[in-house]
Amino acid sequence: VQLVESGGGLVQPGGSLRLSCVASGFTFRTYNMKWYRQAQGKEREWVATISSTGHLRNYADAMKGRITISRDNPKNTVYLQMNSLKPEDTAVYYCNVLFRNMDYWGKGTLVTVSS
Repeated sequence: VQLVESGGGLVQPGGSLRLSCVASGFTFRTYNMKWYRQAQGKEREWVATISSTGHLRNYADAMKGRITISRDNPKNTVYLQMNSLKPEDTAVYYCNVLFRNMDYWGKGTLVTVSS
């Protein structure tokens, strides 16, 4: 299993970013996918989940209304669209899949929200 995130960077408060995660090594279209984030000095926290078909989506309260998780199964890719970003959204964002009872993570992509 391999997960590769991209799309992070420096953005001003109120700005937007779209993160991507390309997956390989498993049958992507049959697995739920998740995004997590970890701010410096804090524990990793769950951000969003999308079901295998994309029909069900759940969001953490801290970002609800500002983010949209989506997926493109033919491209083995999951996305996280983030809008109205705040300085407190600064973190490394990770893609996650629970495959055969094991959690797999990418290396993450850094999002920095600062003026």
